[in-house]
Amino acid sequence: MKGWRSIFLLGILVLFGSALLGRLIFLQIIDHGFYLALAQGQRNIGSTTKGERGDIYAQDKDGRLYVLATNHELPFAYAIPSNIQDIKATSAQLAEILALDAQEIENNIFRGENFVVLKKNLSSEEEQKIKNANLKGIELGTEIKRYYPYGAFASHVTGFVNQDGQGQYGIEEYYDAVLGGKEGIKTVFRTPAGYLFSLFSNTAEDGSDIVLTIDPNVQAFAESLLEQATETLHITGGTVLVLEPNTGKIRALANTPEFDPNEYSKVKDFSFFQNSTHQRIYEPGSVFKPVTMAAAIDMGKLTPQTTYIDTGTVQIGDKEISNYDNRVWNTRTMTEVLEYSINTGAVFAQQQLGGKNFLNYLKRFGIFKETGIDLVAEIFSQNKELKKGYEITLATASFGQGVELTPLQLARAYGVFANEGKPMKPFIGERLIAPDGQAKSLVPDQSKEAQVISSKTASQISAMLTSVTENGYGKAARVPGYYIAGKTGTAQVSWAALGIPKKGYSDQTIQSFVGYAPAFEPRFLILVKLDNPQAKTAEYSAVPLFKQLAQYIIDYYEIFPDHGT
Repeated sequence: MKGWRSIFLLGILVLFGSALLGRLIFLQIIDHGFYLALAQGQRNIGSTTKGERGDIYAQDKDGRLYVLATNHELPFAYAIPSNIQDIKATSAQLAEILALDAQEIENNIFRGENFVVLKKNLSSEEEQKIKNANLKGIELGTEIKRYYPYGAFASHVTGFVNQDGQGQYGIEEYYDAVLGGKEGIKTVFRTPAGYLFSLFSNTAEDGSDIVLTIDPNVQAFAESLLEQATETLHITGGTVLVLEPNTGKIRALANTPEFDPNEYSKVKDFSFFQNSTHQRIYEPGSVFKPVTMAAAIDMGKLTPQTTYIDTGTVQIGDKEISNYDNRVWNTRTMTEVLEYSINTGAVFAQQQLGGKNFLNYLKRFGIFKETGIDLVAEIFSQNKELKKGYEITLATASFGQGVELTPLQLARAYGVFANEGKPMKPFIGERLIAPDGQAKSLVPDQSKEAQVISSKTASQISAMLTSVTENGYGKAARVPGYYIAGKTGTAQVSWAALGIPKKGYSDQTIQSFVGYAPAFEPRFLILVKLDNPQAKTAEYSAVPLFKQLAQYIIDYYEIFPDHGT
C-alpha cells in the first residue's frame, strides 16, 4: 500500500514537471517573439519625429554667408490644471508676469484640458520670472520655430514655413524636401531601473542648408530703391531684379509690397505673398521694342541704319496707331526708333519681318514659356490672342502692348542681347550643404540653352541700346566712364488687368527700364518696374533708380571703366 502511494506521488510530480516544462518551452521558444516585443514595448517608447530644417543663406561678393532663415528654440509657458492648488491666485500671479488678463487665464485653465498653453515666445525676463515664482502646476517648455533674422528682407525670395512645418512660397516651398530633412522614429530605451537612466536613438535626418546666389548688399540696395519710390513716386507696387547675363545668377530680387515671414499669419492680403518677378504677367510697353528689332535684324530684313518715314500714325484696318504724345518724327533710322521710342517704327520693323517670323522669334526668346527659375509656381501667358496672328495685334505687340509676360521673362530676353545671342536660365539656389558638410551644386546646365539670335545681331542691338542712353530718352541712366545699354518703357494698363470688364486701356501706367553694363562686356543686368508711379514717363521714374543701382554695383564689384569720362 505504501509503495502504491509513492508511485502515485511520483506520477503527480512527473505530470506537474512535464506541464511546467511544456509551458517554459511555449513561452521561451514558441512565443518568444511575442513576449520579447511586449517586454521591449514596456521598456522602449517610440515616436515619429523629423530632422532639423536646414538654414537658408545669402552670400556676398567675398563669400561671407548671411543667414536669411534658421531655427530658434523659443520658450513657452503652460499649465497642468490638475496640479494647480489655487487657480484664482495662480492666475492673478501669471497675469502680472505675462501681461495677460487674469480672468482669461483662469477661463483657459478651467477648460478641462490636461495641458493648457498660456503664452508662447516668452521674453527672457518672463521666462526668469516664471522660474522664480515656482508656481505649482505651471511649467516651461520649448518649441522649435522658423526664424527670419532680417524680417521682411528678401521675403519674396525666402517665403516662409507654416504652422505645420511646411514651406510656403519662395525657396522654402521650392526646396522644401531638401530643407526639411526626413522623418524617422525616435526611440527611448529604459533600463530595468526605470527612469533613472535612459538612452535614445533617432532615425530622422536633418535637412540640408542652401546657399543662394542673392548678394545681401545688392538686395538691400534694391529694396531701398523701392522704398524710396514708394515715398517719392507713390508707386502701388514694384520690382527690381539684378542678374548676371552670362551665368544666369540672380543677385537681387526685390518686390514691394513686402511682408515679414516671422509674422506671415498677420498678412490679410494673400497677394502680398506672390512674387511679382515670376508670378504676375503684364504688358511691358516700349521695353519690348528691342526684341522686335532684334528679330528683324537677325532675319536680315533691317539694319540699324535702315530708314523709314514716320507720318505720326499707322493705319491698320479701322485702327490707328500713333506715337507717344502724337509726335511726328519724319525720316528716322531704326537706331533712332529705339532712341526716341517711336511706336510706328516698331510697327514698321514688325511688318518687314512678317507675322509668322515675328511669332517664331518671340517663341525663341521664351515669351511663350516659363524660364524654369527655381522658385515655386512660376506662371506665363499663353498669349492666345497674339498667336492668332491678326495684323493689329501683331502691330501693337511690336511696341509691347497686347503681349504679356513676366518681368523675369523680359530680363531673360535682354540677357540674350547681353550674352552674345544666347540666353541663360536664371537661377537662385547655388549649392546645398548636407548635414555632414558635403556640398552639392545646384547650378543648371546652361549648355542646353539654344542660340536665339546671332552674336552679330546681339552686338548690334547692344550698340543701339547704348545709343538710347547716350542720345535718347535713357540719358539719365548714364554712369561716367561706362557705356550703358538700356531701354525705357511706359505701358498703359488695360482695364482687364485691373479686373474691370471693359475693353481698352486705363490712365494707369507701368514704367520700366531694363539695361546692362558695361554694354559690350556685361557684368550685370538690371530690370526696374514701377506700378503706376506719379511721373510722366519712365525717363523720370525708373531710369534714375536704375542709374543709382548701376552706380552702386559698379562701385561694389569694382568694375573697371570701359571708356574715358
